[in-house]
Amino acid sequence: MRAKAGHHCREEHRTIDLYTSPGCPDCAALKAWFTAHNVVFAEHDLSAPGAADKAKAAFGVRIAPITVYEGQVFYGTAEEQLPRLKRLLGVM
Repeated sequence: MRAKAGHHCREEHRTIDLYTSPGCPDCAALKAWFTAHNVVFAEHDLSAPGAADKAKAAFGVRIAPITVYEGQVFYGTAEEQLPRLKRLLGVM
């Protein structure tokens, strides 16, 4: 059973990992969109010591925002990421 747009079934409840940096407008836009659509996410601050280097090693980039969901990595502006994330999450 697939969760309906904006709703989550407990057994299908998955979290998005969102890597952000302070003052990043695209990070704020993604966080606002996730919150408005009840999408659960865990935020990770790339300005924390060593965090950007870990992101670079894991994902090949270290500039926020980086969004990771079910092994898929998205980066670029919120405008670039949102169409793909909307399709993946089934949320419009």
